[in-house]
Amino acid sequence: MANTFTLSVPDMSCGHCRASIDKALAPLAAKPDFDMEHRRVTVSGDAPEPAVIAALDAIGFPAERV
Repeated sequence: MANTFTLSVPDMSCGHCRASIDKALAPLAAKPDFDMEHRRVTVSGDAPEPAVIAALDAIGFPAERV
């Protein structure tokens, strides 16, 4: 069952951040869509929100639902 949610990721600021987040979410089959200006990531796929937030936290990008 696919879902979509948007997370605020205040520490995300550059292309390197984006690449790190892409890499962290790939094993979860989560598809991120980035809004770098507002530092938000909209995630779609089957990954549960808590797992996505935990994956981001593990790489130093604390996130919370918008």
